[in-house]
Amino acid sequence: MSHQRKGNYKTLKDEWETPDWLFALLDREFDFRVDAAARKHNTKTGLYFEDALSVDWAHQGRIDPSYFLNPPYSAGNISRFMKKAYEESLKGAVVVCLVPVASDTGWWHTYVMKADEVRFIKGRVKFIGYDEQGTPIRNSPTFSSCVVIFREMYKKKFTPYIGKTIEQSRKVPA
Repeated sequence: MSHQRKGNYKTLKDEWETPDWLFALLDREFDFRVDAAARKHNTKTGLYFEDALSVDWAHQGRIDPSYFLNPPYSAGNISRFMKKAYEESLKGAVVVCLVPVASDTGWWHTYVMKADEVRFIKGRVKFIGYDEQGTPIRNSPTFSSCVVIFREMYKKKFTPYIGKTIEQSRKVPA
């Protein structure tokens, strides 16, 4: 996640974690098998790919695989990960992506506009990072976020939908 940060952060800009409330909300609906772009220290499912761009997601042992993807947002990475998410959906995977709202970019028009659903998140998402002492820190990027859902295998059951809003709770987790 590329954004302006204040303070002494240990977390690398591409390794900020998805907030638990948002992951849990989506996991209840999609029952994720793999946190595709995570690392061992920040996976939400316990399963992740060492190199998500080089493996075949759609054949990981489930008939109805669903994957969560909070891709690295640094230059060039988001486009490669969104391409992979779209391609894996064509093979039968359901891929739910947490990405910046970036309708002025090539990857948005090439991949997001082919999604089955886009859900906008009201307010800025507070991603989780860590300071130099390992204390969790919540920080928002300088952009809005959305959830992009690719589920090609279910196209006949769903009409593409853009515009649903996800409301964040005003309660701050302890």
